[in-house]
Amino acid sequence: MSWSPDQYLKFAQPRLRPALELLARVPIDDPRIVFDLGCGTGAMTRLMAERWPMAIVTGVDASESMLAQVAGAPDIPGNVRWHQQDLARWEPGDAPDLVYSNAALHWLPDHRRLFSRLFGCLAQGGVLAVQMPRNFEAPSHSAIADTVRGGPWRDRLEPLLRPLPVAEPAWYFDLLANRGAVLDLWETEYHQVLTGPDPVKEWTKGTWLGQFLDALDDDERDAFERDYAARVCAAYPPRDDGTTVFPFKRLFIVARKAGGGVG
Repeated sequence: MSWSPDQYLKFAQPRLRPALELLARVPIDDPRIVFDLGCGTGAMTRLMAERWPMAIVTGVDASESMLAQVAGAPDIPGNVRWHQQDLARWEPGDAPDLVYSNAALHWLPDHRRLFSRLFGCLAQGGVLAVQMPRNFEAPSHSAIADTVRGGPWRDRLEPLLRPLPVAEPAWYFDLLANRGAVLDLWETEYHQVLTGPDPVKEWTKGTWLGQFLDALDDDERDAFERDYAARVCAAYPPRDDGTTVFPFKRLFIVARKAGGGVG
């Protein structure tokens, strides 16, 4: 999937809020090695570098366009590094004190193996901190499948549909607790107040919807967008004041490895 920083950043503030809330719950004082997996445009990478100026903080993302948005910016702290790589193949060099990932790991399959690997790579006392959307059964996302199956593009797009990418919270608790993690796990449903025309369509266009639009030519892409926009407008009608309330559920996981290490 091609990523558009401009499209993604249309809703920069509501996307940033859960990232900040995840970081606020990370129980580390002085890490040495920090990775931000799926760093996107690097907002959280910079914040972590400012919070821990003695750490080496590396932002990792598969998207060249996302990393290009920040790599040359003049205000990047000196302890930041950028690395372009598919997260499915990412491995740290030295054991990290913190592996942080906001709204990225739901794109990857086989969470049993993935989370076991990420937790296992930590230094003693290190932390895996993850936030993932769990809104895939909501109309914003189920309407994508309905649109796929309801148009002439069905045969081409249906293979892109896949089972729910994020499991129930208890599944992650059991997986990580059985590996000795000390866990802080919670869910939040944000009732986001959006503005502008077709705001829910514009939101998903910057993330989950994009992969389906990328697979179509211009005429079909426009038709698909119109069909999907009508479905989500019916599910999330604008209020009398022109705003649209968009409930969005997110799962937060903070798993600390036993042993010594960072305070």
